[in-house]
Amino acid sequence: MTYSGRNKFEIARFSSDDENHINKKLPKELLLRILSYLDVVSLCRCAQVSKLWNILALDGSNWQRIDLFDFQRDVEGPVIENISLRCGGFLRQLSLRGCESIADGSIKTLAQSCPNIEDLNLNKCKKVSDVAVQAIGRRCSKLQKINLDSCPSVTDISLKALSDGCPLLTHVNVSWCQSITENGVEALARGCPKLKSFICRGCKNVNDKAVSCLATYCPDLEVLNVQGCDSLTDESIGRLGGALRRLCVSGCGRLTDAALAALAAHCPALATLELAQCALLSDAGFQALARSCRMLERMDLEECVLITDATLVHLAMGCPRLEKLTLSHCELITDYGIKQLSLSPCAAEHLTVLGLDNCPLVTDGALEHLASCHNLQLIELYDCQMVTRNAIRKLRNHLPNIRVHAYFAPVTPPVTGGGARPRYCRCCNII
Repeated sequence: MTYSGRNKFEIARFSSDDENHINKKLPKELLLRILSYLDVVSLCRCAQVSKLWNILALDGSNWQRIDLFDFQRDVEGPVIENISLRCGGFLRQLSLRGCESIADGSIKTLAQSCPNIEDLNLNKCKKVSDVAVQAIGRRCSKLQKINLDSCPSVTDISLKALSDGCPLLTHVNVSWCQSITENGVEALARGCPKLKSFICRGCKNVNDKAVSCLATYCPDLEVLNVQGCDSLTDESIGRLGGALRRLCVSGCGRLTDAALAALAAHCPALATLELAQCALLSDAGFQALARSCRMLERMDLEECVLITDATLVHLAMGCPRLEKLTLSHCELITDYGIKQLSLSPCAAEHLTVLGLDNCPLVTDGALEHLASCHNLQLIELYDCQMVTRNAIRKLRNHLPNIRVHAYFAPVTPPVTGGGARPRYCRCCNII
């Protein structure tokens, strides 16, 4: 029986007087089980039906998973403290994403009252600091996932506390916690060897040593997002291991083809690879990657300005599972590369999203080739000046459900005299 002895007494007391038919027909244990499937709002409504339902609905066993995102503007410290005391050891998962009023005191109460919590989301709880995370580290040894995204007061002290007290951690997100350095990451990696996902977007002080520690001490690492950690070099990327499935190094502008060659050699299971703004990467690197990483499904190559149609040829031949491909601002891509992509196994079976923004050499001919990509759902063509409305209409005739994001800049009236070339305004027409 999942509810307390006191609640059992109160249930027996109120149910004898309750005239509600369902209360007489169903055992209280079954009613409790039914209520366990309801969300927070529904439970609160049920609590207002009768005295018996109030006891059942507010029983801690019904509050194992709580998401307060929809109430983020209203949730303040006392609410979290009351929930913590009510749920106690039952609470397993709590999301306070966006609850900016929540501060350290409430989280300390949570840590003390709910030692069995496994998943805690504090994304954008901007008042939360190392003090709160230290309390979690001391009390919540069963914690497996913690999201501290956009908690600017969190530092290496928090990662050290988690490494000391939460050895079961598998998922950690400290994005935009800009005081995080290699010292905190090293402590976390050493203390949490079961880590599968580490996300630190925008943490400028995360460097090669930090990534190397993750590679060394966390052999099961599957997800690594170091977007904007612009001091990273080929050295640390070359240390990543075979378990890796999703890697984001967008904005890491020092990476070269050597990093791609290392990924090809050591990470054959890669499914998602984000390389936006890695401007030193070239066709040679993608040739090596496509030869070995045949499980790739999603790639973001925005602003990889050196790549040409040759990269698309390599991907077409080597990556048959490709679903989403972004080539925005890859200004050397032409219709020929799109043709090779459209003839590939991935185009017919899997390709659903293709981004071609600001690819000035792409013309109507590319859209003719893409008509054979039967699963294509979205194509982005912003600032592709050589693509016409007529070509988009023809593509829609073949793929009636496709979404096309594009705009056309209408020509302004020519300047009289002097033979000046037409100018374009930036009026947007969303297709």
